[in-house]
Amino acid sequence: MESYVQLGGRRFAYVDFQGPGPVVLALHGHFGRGRIFAPLAAALAGRYRVVALDQRGHGLSDNGGEFTPDAYVGDAAEFLRTLDLAPAAVVGHSMGGLIGYLLAQRHPDLVSALVVADMTVLNEEPETHPVLDVSDWPRRTDSPAALRSAIEARGIPDAGYFLDSAVEFDDGWGLLFDTTDLMASQQALVGDHFDRWTASRQPALLLRGGDSFILTAATAERMARERPGTDLVELAGCGHWLYADAPEVFAREIGTFLDRTRSDNRTTA
Repeated sequence: MESYVQLGGRRFAYVDFQGPGPVVLALHGHFGRGRIFAPLAAALAGRYRVVALDQRGHGLSDNGGEFTPDAYVGDAAEFLRTLDLAPAAVVGHSMGGLIGYLLAQRHPDLVSALVVADMTVLNEEPETHPVLDVSDWPRRTDSPAALRSAIEARGIPDAGYFLDSAVEFDDGWGLLFDTTDLMASQQALVGDHFDRWTASRQPALLLRGGDSFILTAATAERMARERPGTDLVELAGCGHWLYADAPEVFAREIGTFLDRTRSDNRTTA
């Protein structure tokens, strides 16, 4: 069940899975929403409290406005401060991973540890195709099946990820996100972010899907090699949506990393 908070004059939705333990802020990717982290939260229950934010223009958070990296980072920082959740471990998938490592660099006091799930620092050609053209996706259809068919007809093999944001409006079935907003968002995040990745010092776990189309093996190895305190784990047989392809392995790797980081912090203290 989503809760709501006002940040900077706009409404944000989030899911607080509650429970004991340190806070884990979960950030989804483009076209996603916070509730995708429910299996992770269940796997970490009793050890960590997962709080998943619907980022601006996604899920039940407000659409419109700016979609720059700085805007996303500002939202996450204000969210942590407003709900008194910091310092938190940050787990980000895809675009959420990029926002996670920018947040760690810009606001080190808010981030205790970092998990980046299948996101590159070279968000540009030829490393990846950073923009999915959704400009002609239908605004409304008669049914979820029709919406799925329309999306898959545009070259998407399986529209299931996107249909997690499908809801019934007064005038038919559509997606919670605005396609114009998310075209702007994708374009604003294009670029080489390597220097900002290496500028943070929190312990980090980089997860790569073995069949990823976003993060090449060579770039993942460079990211781990050139940023101190970064562990790299490749999930064989997984694609970009590795949290759905291998949820148990995904949660186990994150839980093990967070446990180790927590233990190291206690020893240092």
